[in-house]
Amino acid sequence: MGDTSLFPKAGEPVLFRGATVVDGNGTPAYAGDVRVEGDRIVQVGQARADGARVVDAKGLVVAPGFIDAHSHSDLRVLTEPALPVKVRQGVTCEVIGQDGLSVAPVNPEHVAARRAQLKAFLGDPPIEWSWGRVSEYLEAVRRAKPSVDVAYLVPHGALRECAMGVEAREPSQTEMATMERLLDEGLQDGAVGLSTGLIYPPCCHAKTEELIGLGRVVARYDGVVVAHIRNEGDFVVQALEELIRVGREAECRVHVSHLKIAGRRNWGKLDQVLALLERAAGEVELTADQYPYIAGATTLAAILPPWAQAGGAEATIGRLGDSTARARIREAVLDPTPAEWDNTWAGSGPEGIVVSDVPSGHLPELVGKSLPQAAGSKDPLEFALDLLREEHLAVSMVCFGQCEEVVEAFLKLPFVCVSTDGLLGGRPHPRAYGTFPRVLARYVRERGVLTLEQAVRKMSSLASHAYRLSEVGEIEVGSRANLVLFDAERVRDKATFEEPCQYPEGIVHVMRNGRFEF
Repeated sequence: MGDTSLFPKAGEPVLFRGATVVDGNGTPAYAGDVRVEGDRIVQVGQARADGARVVDAKGLVVAPGFIDAHSHSDLRVLTEPALPVKVRQGVTCEVIGQDGLSVAPVNPEHVAARRAQLKAFLGDPPIEWSWGRVSEYLEAVRRAKPSVDVAYLVPHGALRECAMGVEAREPSQTEMATMERLLDEGLQDGAVGLSTGLIYPPCCHAKTEELIGLGRVVARYDGVVVAHIRNEGDFVVQALEELIRVGREAECRVHVSHLKIAGRRNWGKLDQVLALLERAAGEVELTADQYPYIAGATTLAAILPPWAQAGGAEATIGRLGDSTARARIREAVLDPTPAEWDNTWAGSGPEGIVVSDVPSGHLPELVGKSLPQAAGSKDPLEFALDLLREEHLAVSMVCFGQCEEVVEAFLKLPFVCVSTDGLLGGRPHPRAYGTFPRVLARYVRERGVLTLEQAVRKMSSLASHAYRLSEVGEIEVGSRANLVLFDAERVRDKATFEEPCQYPEGIVHVMRNGRFEF
């Protein structure tokens, strides 16, 4: 951590003197000062020192605080509000409520089931869920005083559960009206859009028309529909076309979560995907986010086909214990032909799936092992299905199914932000600890995929624009003083797949609202 003697007293101005200023807009860096008074930037370029605590920033970059465009800290901001896993990367703002799976709105009778459903994503810390509507959850976050700003997306799955339970069907007119009302309420409460996860129940049971209807509500608030698309592998083109259609017909902005092409047999679709995205830019306002790794992470239950997850967790567990249903699940997972559902098993193979967390704590010896390693002499798929049944689906995985060429091609796109998408329990994916420094080290300094200015824009103003976050993401007079000071020659990620819980190097100071958080 930086020298705490530099930290100002309450109300004391701060002057970052002689820095390389990268303002977040993609414009060329320049040598200059940044003066902060209270929670605002008051001077940029040449700034006066009178009355200020001076931070010698010579040889360092000052940039807008980084914005994690896709985060899963929904409960962590309540239980560990200092959030060093993000702050020490330079993150000053997170967008949570992702993948259609989050904590609000929630009906009291659904709290226990929702907590169980989200355990593999968010953990299940021993705190009371004292909220129902979005405003009440956001008030709980405010009371926790986290070290990052929080933007929230209304989760599609929560709307469905509140309106119609977890049934795998289309909503009735009344149920659709309830979802629209709850979404409108959440947007009034301060949410910045809607999220959906079209591989996860109950979102996966929605038809495109349902998404369009909800998108029209989002459009009234100039919000954004954020989607983990329905298929990132065999049918990635069709899945992207579906989201583009939602944007076009609902006349709303759309955002692709963790843009990727999964599965070796699909990497050759890169040019087709790039052409589709280029055409879409003329039809809808489209943005995306991306983590800079060739492996993803999610719940192990994502290996199951959607029909096997219909009706909620208990129904799914029942199917895993029924010999006929289980045989059908096994057949679907092992089917080598292209599947309209996102078959993670086909994309990664069992050797490419690593157990990252078993939140119950019952089987710590499995964490960090691939499925074949964990299974031993047992068939890896049978082992995985047994594990899901025994742990009530609460198991997380890291899955290797992407390639560096695709990662770099998407990173170059001017509308793609940076995100961690980091699940934080067990032995997490290293992206939780290393994403932002990794971009600066690997893709700017070492590989030259991006310039420093391009990278900082992707980490700040681009995400701010995508989510309509006011007064952050840029270094300009009047903006909130969310800043990161780093050594561009030394910054690097240290988190690895083998040892992921390591903080990066080269982040010198992080300021949020004029207060040093690191």
